[in-house]
Amino acid sequence: MVNIVVPVFIGGALGAMLREFIMLMVPNLVDNFPLDILVANLVAAFLLGLVTALHRRQIVSEGAEMLVGTGIAGGLSTFSSFVYGVGVLMLASAASAVVASVYVVISLVLSYFAVTVGLKLGGQGSDRLSPM
Repeated sequence: MVNIVVPVFIGGALGAMLREFIMLMVPNLVDNFPLDILVANLVAAFLLGLVTALHRRQIVSEGAEMLVGTGIAGGLSTFSSFVYGVGVLMLASAASAVVASVYVVISLVLSYFAVTVGLKLGGQGSDRLSPM
C-alpha cells in the first residue's frame, strides 16, 4: 500500500506545483479564454499517454507510472478549474458562451490528440487506446 500511496502523494504535489507555474506563466487571451488551464490539461494528458505506453512496454516500473500517471498528471490536470472557467464564460455574455463552447471542443479534441501523441512516443499505437 505504501509503495502506491507515496509515489502518488509526491507526484500529486509536483503536479500541483507545475500547474501553478503554468498558470502563472501562460498569458491570458482575449475574451478570458482559459489558455492556462488548457495548457495544463494538455501537458497532463500527454504525460499520462506517454507513461502508460512506457509502462505497458515494461520500460518504466509501476511505481514510476503511479508517480507520473496518477500523481503528476492528476495534480497537474484540473477538471474543476476547467468546469469553473466554462461556467464563468457561459454566464458572462452570449459571445463568451460561444467562446466557452469552442473551448470545450478544443479541450476535448486536443487532449485526445495529446494522449495519442504520448502513447505513440511511448511506443504504443493509438489503436490500443483501450484500458488495461
